[in-house]
Amino acid sequence: MKLSFFLFLTCLAGLVSAPGQAQKKASMSKVIAHRGAWKNTQVPQNSLAALQHAARLGCYGSEFDVHMAADSGLVISHDHVIQNVAIEKSTSAELAAVKLANGEALPTLEAYLNAGKKHKKMRLVLEIKASQLGKERSLALAEQCVRMVRKTKTRAQVDYISFDYDVCQKVKELDPAAPVAYLNGDKTPAEVAAAGLYGLDYHHSVFKKNENWIEEAKQQKLTLNVWTVNDRSLMEWFLERKVDFITTDEPELLLEMTK
Repeated sequence: MKLSFFLFLTCLAGLVSAPGQAQKKASMSKVIAHRGAWKNTQVPQNSLAALQHAARLGCYGSEFDVHMAADSGLVISHDHVIQNVAIEKSTSAELAAVKLANGEALPTLEAYLNAGKKHKKMRLVLEIKASQLGKERSLALAEQCVRMVRKTKTRAQVDYISFDYDVCQKVKELDPAAPVAYLNGDKTPAEVAAAGLYGLDYHHSVFKKNENWIEEAKQQKLTLNVWTVNDRSLMEWFLERKVDFITTDEPELLLEMTK
């Protein structure tokens, strides 16, 4: 009789604690690999190899940067100049000759999205880089990116981000259902919500300075992403505040902390 009563209490405790555990798991910040998982894998940033490593680790998403060549070809690179080749002033053929440190060709957006869609559970976080040649070209890049996402049938996986507010709004105009987040950190949650954007994707210093924006964004039903968080104590600070996503060069560490 005593044993049966003990088992009853054990089951009851499990039922009481289970919802709390599920809620904790559901609210845990998700890991975004910044330019793929490259730092600890010794592969180039923004490479297809870095994308594959992010997928193997089980990252929620992999972030990457897109530029437009002189002939409107789309390539993946963080910097405007790679190996002394100015991307916006070079043709697609000239950029195809650029080799990364691991022997890969400089990835095109089409190749990157086609590789990414094989990992259906992973978000592809597409940063549209503001052009150094003017606003018109930045907006043209946004159009080309939206077109390529449609062509590769990756709309269900892609999130868009940009430092250019007009680019963010352009993407929403072209694809109203697209998740679009703003990077620059100079807009309040109310302003971002009014523009119909998906969320705030700000540097950690912006949120540390404006901590009230975290709660305000949640009240506005906006997502919260923070970049680039590589320090354990800083990761803990944002995990405690239950931001939606943390972008990091150290996905292995953050994944261990979020288990």
